[in-house]
Amino acid sequence: MPTVLQLTDVSVVRDGSPVVDSVSWTVDSDERWVVLGPNGAGKTTILQIAAAQTHPSSGSAEILGEDLGKSDLFDLRPRIGFASTTLARRIPPKETVLDVVLTAAYSVTGRWNEEYENVDVRRAQRVLDEWKLGHLADRTFGGLSDGEQKRVQIARSVMTDPELLLLDEPAASLDLGAREELLRMLGGYASSKGSPAIIMVTHHVEEIPQGFTHALLLAQGRIVASGPLDEVVTGTALSDTFGLDLAVTESDGRFTARAH
Repeated sequence: MPTVLQLTDVSVVRDGSPVVDSVSWTVDSDERWVVLGPNGAGKTTILQIAAAQTHPSSGSAEILGEDLGKSDLFDLRPRIGFASTTLARRIPPKETVLDVVLTAAYSVTGRWNEEYENVDVRRAQRVLDEWKLGHLADRTFGGLSDGEQKRVQIARSVMTDPELLLLDEPAASLDLGAREELLRMLGGYASSKGSPAIIMVTHHVEEIPQGFTHALLLAQGRIVASGPLDEVVTGTALSDTFGLDLAVTESDGRFTARAH
């Protein structure tokens, strides 16, 4: 399968300290990755590189066949779907849900003077329906619940039919019901034919949706383990990653971790 992300000996240094340290990692188009690790492990920085929003201090990053630093970012970024809390903060609270999704076509976060064709509007409405948000199309983004806002962010990120989908802690802050609803929908999307390669950052193995295939474990900016989910999401590897003796159980494609 085609490679959508290739990091080679990538490091990111901030204030003289490495945030990401000599990371080499490959993601193919048929893979669905979860990135796990403690706070400060470099997870979000890795995702920002994959989103063509941050450049490595050293090493090389190839995204969708383009060398980061040598490519036109305005052409590259629309090929990447990206949902994060940081991006959500830039969405005007009074923007309608339909416009939040629609403006992804121009990679902007607020409706201004852009002109959209009927095909764009129909596509946005269809995506909202697919994520069970169609009834909220005329509501304002700021008036939604956390769970609804998270789903709108994901709907926006898939609006342009991306070749690579990046999700930064999509289930963070959600209550149990909202989390499980979101993970069920993500699992269905990840398992469907035609869905893009997916990379999702989380702190918790309980938030890994069904349908995901691989895991990358990071600690202090370095890779602890990388590979197929059932080989990497283990008590031994997670204990090394989080510095705590952990036991991991799996049932029907969902994981749970507990301290010994």
